[in-house]
Amino acid sequence: MRYQISGKQIDIGDALQTHVKAEFGELVEKYQQRPTEAVVVFSRDAHNMVCEATLHLSTGLTAQARGQSGEIYAAFESCREKLDKQLRRYKRRLKDHHRERTTPVEFGGASSYVLASSDDESADEPDTLQPIIIAEMETKIPSLSAGEAVMQMELAHAPVLVFRNERHGGLNVVYRRDDGNVGWVDPQQQ
Repeated sequence: MRYQISGKQIDIGDALQTHVKAEFGELVEKYQQRPTEAVVVFSRDAHNMVCEATLHLSTGLTAQARGQSGEIYAAFESCREKLDKQLRRYKRRLKDHHRERTTPVEFGGASSYVLASSDDESADEPDTLQPIIIAEMETKIPSLSAGEAVMQMELAHAPVLVFRNERHGGLNVVYRRDDGNVGWVDPQQQ
C-alpha cells in the first residue's frame, strides 16, 4: 500500500508517520480489504489539529474521514475511528461486492470544467449564453452498479456521484436529497 502523509504548514515527524502506517495496517487487516493508497493530511484549524484521511480500496471504493482535537495524535485517532466505523458499517456489502467482482472497477475518462460565476462578470459586458471556462481537468467516471454507487457516495461523503451503470453502460447519477434520502437519475436509453 502506498502512503502519502503530509502536513499543511506543520512538520510531521517520523514517529507520527510510523504510527499512521501501523494503525492503518491494523485497520485494513481487520476488515480484510486491499487498499491501494492512503492519503493523510494534517493541518491546524484555529486551536485544533485536524486530520483528513482518504483510503482508496482495490475494489474502486474510497473511504474518507476527518477528525480534530487539541493534540495531533488524538486528531488522527478520531479520524481513524470514523474510518473504522465506515468500514465496519459497510463490511458485509464490501465483501459481497468483492466476491462478485473478479476485476477491479473500471474507470472511463471525462473532462471536468470550472466555469466562471455570473456574479464575476461586469455589468458593461453583453450577456452571452457561453460560459467562461476558468479551468479544465480530467476526471474518472467509475463503472458501478447503483448499489455500489450509493455506497461509494456515502463512504466519500459526497453530495453527488456520476457513474457508468454496469448493467447498460449509460451514465447515471446518485445524489443526496434534502429530505435525507438518496435520489437516482437513470436516463432512458433510446
